[in-house]
Amino acid sequence: MVNSLVQWLSVAIISIFHPFYVSVVDINQNVKEATVEVSIRIFTPDLEQTLQKYSSSKVDIAHPADKQLLEKQISNYINQKLQLKINNQAVTMQYVGHEIQMESVWIYFEIPKITQLKKLDINCNLLYDFQNLQSNIFHVKANGNEKSYKLDFPKTSTSFEF
Repeated sequence: MVNSLVQWLSVAIISIFHPFYVSVVDINQNVKEATVEVSIRIFTPDLEQTLQKYSSSKVDIAHPADKQLLEKQISNYINQKLQLKINNQAVTMQYVGHEIQMESVWIYFEIPKITQLKKLDINCNLLYDFQNLQSNIFHVKANGNEKSYKLDFPKTSTSFEF
């Protein structure tokens, strides 16, 4: 008990003095709907500060002055920074929406008309314009299998085969 408390406190103290920058991208094949669903979790302040670089107005995800503008900013940014190819074909992610969950924001996209997912190529520099310590963790589920990979700055690409 004491040992785990000491470990937890050590990690907490290190986190305060050495923050980490990470996003999580879940990509799931939905066979029943013939879609691929993309969910991206980003720390809210990181996304706000990054979007702020490209905006002349204040970016506040929790209390947006213009919700439609915010959704357009989020969608445009993610689509610029995360490109996917499924079975060697470039695909376009369609923005579904976002929700705030504690200190992070979940952003949802969908790719329609995908009946098979044999190969997934990812090109991602998500939040690399915010922090050069950024890592993007990918969890991909297709054909009953799950695979994961971590992209650390400056690496931008990876592939999955099922």
